[in-house]
Amino acid sequence: MATLEIGPITMQLNRKAIKNLHISVLPPDGRVRVSAPESMTETAIRMAVISRLPWIKKQQSDFAKQPRQSDREMVSGECHYLWGKRYRLNVVERSGRHEVKIGRGKIHLYVNPGTSLENKALVLSAYCRVGLKARIVSLLEYWQSEMGVEAASWGVKKMKTKWGSCNTEAKRIWLNLELAKKPPECLEYILVHELVHLLERKHSERFKAYMDKFLPDWKERRNLLNRMPLAHNHWVY
Repeated sequence: MATLEIGPITMQLNRKAIKNLHISVLPPDGRVRVSAPESMTETAIRMAVISRLPWIKKQQSDFAKQPRQSDREMVSGECHYLWGKRYRLNVVERSGRHEVKIGRGKIHLYVNPGTSLENKALVLSAYCRVGLKARIVSLLEYWQSEMGVEAASWGVKKMKTKWGSCNTEAKRIWLNLELAKKPPECLEYILVHELVHLLERKHSERFKAYMDKFLPDWKERRNLLNRMPLAHNHWVY
């Protein structure tokens, strides 16, 4: 793995067997990753990156402005998000089955006495996963019919740099578990985005035309997603 320095910005440079250069500005701190064709000269890479510097700086500025959650300690009174709404955590220690209940602005987390921070987090994460999958099933049923496409498989997992992904050859879609914390319209936007990749692989004008057709307010939904607080996760690339 190499680095590329342009002005004050140090970028991660990966050479791959690809046709076109690709630049990613990654959350949460705006780290820049450049993927370039193996045959591309460093001068050509530099020229391409320099032409995109205004866009790179805009992305980094947007990340810097986003609110962030502190590390979760899984204690009563702590703030957590579910479907875009802010809740206070209420930890209740009692013997029996671990479970989560929502009510009156609180997430009630029932755990056995002495349950570790990690296991408390796992109980809440499992609750979010079940709820997210239920919504995805409903949305898929509608949107696959509406768009005339069908994913061969789909799943939910924690993803470090993407809200969703689509393997167009396998027709397999993955969605980020963190979407359970965002407003429902954000989940729908990401799902439609990934399904559109089954019609158009690249983020081309044709791709945008499909998004405009199926989800006319997709840009507003994207902006809403980008305004929501970033997760407390320690991001590692």
